[in-house]
Amino acid sequence: MPTLVGKEIGSTGYGMMGLTWRHEPPSQEQAFAALKAALKNGMNFWNGGEFYGPPENNSLTLLERYFARYPEDADKVVLSIKGGVGASGAAPDGSPENTRRSIDGCIAQLKGRKKIDIFEFARRDPNVPMKTTFDVIEKEYIQTGKIGGISLSEVRAETIHEAVKITKVVAVEVELSLFPQIASNEKLTENARFSREVLENGVADACAQHDIPLVAYSPVGRGFLTGQYTTMEDLEKVPPHYRSWPWFQPDNFRINIQLAQQVQALARRKGVTAPQLAISWTKRISSWREGAPKTIIPIPGATTPDRVHENAVDVDITDEEMAEIDATLDKFPRAGGRYPDIVPINT
Repeated sequence: MPTLVGKEIGSTGYGMMGLTWRHEPPSQEQAFAALKAALKNGMNFWNGGEFYGPPENNSLTLLERYFARYPEDADKVVLSIKGGVGASGAAPDGSPENTRRSIDGCIAQLKGRKKIDIFEFARRDPNVPMKTTFDVIEKEYIQTGKIGGISLSEVRAETIHEAVKITKVVAVEVELSLFPQIASNEKLTENARFSREVLENGVADACAQHDIPLVAYSPVGRGFLTGQYTTMEDLEKVPPHYRSWPWFQPDNFRINIQLAQQVQALARRKGVTAPQLAISWTKRISSWREGAPKTIIPIPGATTPDRVHENAVDVDITDEEMAEIDATLDKFPRAGGRYPDIVPINT
């Protein structure tokens, strides 16, 4: 089994964003049932955020209520929390003052029911040296036992190489899925069209070089690979906060549906679901791609126990099937950038 901060975790983790940060979050009881199902299926690495929802119903307040009801589960979970985006939640702020505000606030919201095993700034702050931020976390929180370790999130390779000279980096969280990825909503070049971004831009190589586990978020393509979107009429189902994103513009949406249909066809031939194939593909990259990190941990989100159970199924993918997947996907470049231009990426 893989390990994080010295603790064993399942090969697939659990992303918590959808439990609190969506247009219509699930009820508390449904969220609790999904969390219980994650543990039952060995998905004990949970990834949440300070800004995943309003303060009264974010990942931390949900977890506080969950562990109040199920205190026996606290030690079973390895918890990673993203924060550091400033009091307004609009931009990363790596100042000592905001670092303390963010971590102290997260700890307070948990009310002592669970220790934060890993803390990660959601983005690197370009205006504050990483050493300034990491020194505060190391001296005031890790060395005092308040949190377990530091992860990076949505970073470029250069940031990883720089960070490991300053502190111990226990994980790097970046987007990785079957969808060919591009960095922004710029006009695509012929080479950029077909890249799985972190596998081509040095991030995966940096994780491998420094033996850092790669945590893969959005492994099922924000709903495209779950069957949520199958026709142009499904544009009406897109959550309001996604409607301005490049993936979901009509011309891009049409192409992305076609790509998703190819993945679904591959999955049907293998007798599995598209999410199961996609999640297992991310893990298979470790042994398929030369120089890849030896540990890749996908963190699919799910709001129902049934979906959690589905995501937990491991699928064996042969070398021949990996080659076929690559060849198929290369014919269907994803249309649109991962985020709107206003959202910082590859920080």
